[in-house]
Amino acid sequence: MKVLVTGGSGFLGSAICRDLIERGYAVRSATRTPAPELERQGIEDQRCDLADPAQVREVVQDCDAVIHTAAKVGIWGARNEFFRTNLSGTQHLIEESRRAGLKRFIYTSTPSVCFDGKGHRNADETLPYAKRHLAAYPESKMQAEKLVLKSNSSEFATCALRPHLIFGPDDPHLIPRLIERGRARKLIQVGTGANRVSMTWVDNAAGAHIDALEAFEDGGKHGGKAYFIAQEDPVCLWEWIGELFEELDVPPVKRKISRRFAYALGATLEASWNLLRKKSDPPMTRFVALQLACEHSYDMGPARRDFGYRERISMADATARLISAWGGRPPLQVGRVTDA
Repeated sequence: MKVLVTGGSGFLGSAICRDLIERGYAVRSATRTPAPELERQGIEDQRCDLADPAQVREVVQDCDAVIHTAAKVGIWGARNEFFRTNLSGTQHLIEESRRAGLKRFIYTSTPSVCFDGKGHRNADETLPYAKRHLAAYPESKMQAEKLVLKSNSSEFATCALRPHLIFGPDDPHLIPRLIERGRARKLIQVGTGANRVSMTWVDNAAGAHIDALEAFEDGGKHGGKAYFIAQEDPVCLWEWIGELFEELDVPPVKRKISRRFAYALGATLEASWNLLRKKSDPPMTRFVALQLACEHSYDMGPARRDFGYRERISMADATARLISAWGGRPPLQVGRVTDA
C-alpha cells in the first residue's frame, strides 16, 4: 500500500512517515518546500499546494490512502489564509482522492474544534463542537473536520483524530517556546494552576494515525467519527512545567494572573493588533488565556475500542525522554515501547 502523507516534513508528519516506512509501507510526502531528509529515508517527496486542485490531483495519483496532517496553525493571522489551507485544501484533497480511487482518509484535527472556553474533564467523542471560536485556526479546522466525516462511505472510509499538545524532542514550537519564555522570565501562570491537561507524545500521535488506517482494513468501527488522542495520564499543567524547568535549570514561574485578567488583557491586545494591523502574534489572546487556565483531559477508551489505539510510550517515560533530549537527566527507558 502507498500512503500519501500531507505535511510529511512537519513535526507530526515526519514521525508518521518514519513509522509507515518501519511498517513496510510505500510513502509519498506532499510538502510545499523540498524535504531532502525524507528522501534519505526512502520517502518520495513531492511539491504540493493544497489550495491548488491541479497540484492535489497530481500528488494523489497511484496512492491508496491519505493521512492529512498539513495545516496552517497559529493563534493569529489573516482569517482567509487559515481557511484557504485548512478548509479549501482539505476539500480539494477529499475530492481528488475520491476521483483517483483512494479508499482511506485519516484527518489530523484538534481538540480545539470543541473548545468553548470551559474546562473539559475526561471528554470523549460525545463532546459537541464549540458554537463560537475565538481564533480562525480552530474554526477552520472544525469546518474541515465536518467535511471529512461527512465524506465517509463504504467506498471512501474517513475518520478524524484530535491529538492534544503534541510534544517530543524534535518539536519546533511548543516546548522550545515554553523554555525560551521561561529562561527570559516572561512566562506567567494563568489561573489557579490546578488545571489538569492531556498531552501527546509524538510517537503516540503518529501511531494512532496508523492504527486508524490499518483498522479500516478490517472494517473498523471508526468510519465517519472523530477521536481525541492523548496520553492516558493527564498532568497538572503548571506543576508539570515547574518540574520540567527544575530539571533543565530554567527559572521557576513565579508570576501569576487570574483567568479573568488574562482574558481581558487578550481582548485589549487583539483590538490593538487589529487597529495597528500588526502581523506578529500578540503576547496574549482570549483563546490563549482560556487554553492556559482551563482543564483539558480526554478519554482514550473510544480510540482503543473502535480502532485498537495503544499507548506506546507512557507520560512518565515521555517526560524523561524530553528532559534527556534537552540536556537533563537520562531517560527512564531506551528504545521504543511496543506491545509484547
